[in-house]
Amino acid sequence: MTTASFQSVNKISIVSTLVDAALAFARGRPKSGLVLLGAAVLSSRIPGIGTATSLLLRLIRRFR
Repeated sequence: MTTASFQSVNKISIVSTLVDAALAFARGRPKSGLVLLGAAVLSSRIPGIGTATSLLLRLIRRFR
């Protein structure tokens, strides 16, 4: 994968994590929203952490 396409995928991942955070806040889950916002910020340094966090939170909610 080229650097340009990798950066594009990383930006899409960050945006999707931000959208998940906004939805969490809208649904009355402020802790999840804050965790997702933090993961989106870290995604610029650690690629994929936002997506992994989003999936982890979904699994936790599902099995609760």
